[in-house]
Amino acid sequence: MATSAIGPGFITQTTVFTQQMLTSFGFVILVSILLDIGVQLNTWRIISVTGLRAQDLCNKLLPGAGYILASLVVLGGLAFNIGNVAGAGLGINVLSGMDVKTGAVISALMGIGIFWFKEAGVAMDWFSKILGFIMIALTLYVAISSNPPVPAAIHDSFVPETFNTMAIVTLVGGTVGGYISFAGAHRLLDAGIQGKSNLAQVNRGSIMGILITSVMRIVLFLAVLGVVIGGGVLNKDNPAASVFQIAAGDIGYKIFGVVLWSAAITSVVGSAYTSVSFLRTLHPLMEKYHRLVTTAFILFSTLIFVFIGRPIKVLITVGAINGIILPFGLTLILLAALKVRLVGDYKHPLWMSVAGWLVVAVMSWMGVKTILAL
Repeated sequence: MATSAIGPGFITQTTVFTQQMLTSFGFVILVSILLDIGVQLNTWRIISVTGLRAQDLCNKLLPGAGYILASLVVLGGLAFNIGNVAGAGLGINVLSGMDVKTGAVISALMGIGIFWFKEAGVAMDWFSKILGFIMIALTLYVAISSNPPVPAAIHDSFVPETFNTMAIVTLVGGTVGGYISFAGAHRLLDAGIQGKSNLAQVNRGSIMGILITSVMRIVLFLAVLGVVIGGGVLNKDNPAASVFQIAAGDIGYKIFGVVLWSAAITSVVGSAYTSVSFLRTLHPLMEKYHRLVTTAFILFSTLIFVFIGRPIKVLITVGAINGIILPFGLTLILLAALKVRLVGDYKHPLWMSVAGWLVVAVMSWMGVKTILAL
């Protein structure tokens, strides 16, 4: 879940908002962490208690709702996977000078290979963990090199000079929006971790997923902050690459290549896995041939990037749709928690429900506002 959230968009988004808000962006990160934990705990706990994937749970709550949710998740996951594949190609380009499209194809084939291992689930888990550690370690090196004003950042994280609602919504949507909020929950079900007896482990997993994502966000925030406060001018076309290059020279630029590729390829794997998990229970053939479906999912998004390029209008439009997946899906999940026929004698904590409905209200408003602006 964490490495699915940390993709090319995550890196660019954090860089741009830090450049705009400087030390006050720390407050945005802090608020988004609290909201993310509220979303994740609600989603993971209820899915775990019922032992049902989100689409099956939603169909049992309201016939047909699961099909709508599955369609939205797969559509959003496919669109953003185009960007993930492009990011992986760019990462290889930075490291080797290889053509971006060739790098994208090689990366896509590596992602597909993971799903064809006999122990695909274990391979995917270890692949994500190792690259996640590498991303954080290398970005931490750049953050230290940039010498950020840490005391000021800590102060403004609690007493900000500026406030940006859009930034908070963007961070929440980018961390637990679309397919991402379901990535870890569905992985737990596949690993047999479900039911009330496993709630302690589910709680730990959900919070750890958010905290790992947040550590990467904070480290990248500090890296960008140090560069910008130090007078560095970021390239508008690739601001994140500028940060790494200004802070650590040519080696920093190569580090950016590793970080970008790692972020992109793990998001390719996470997006494909979670999107296909929404299809597997909708038809027996999808379950039987889920590896082939996953392969087709990755290949299709790669072919769109290679032959058509990155369709910006499509990405923006489906991005808006992806933004309303969170409130739509979370609303159904929260309603399911109230149904005894679905959760049995499980009593969902009131504070979690309140936190969940708060996110639904905020994200619904911003989602509608975004779609009307298209």
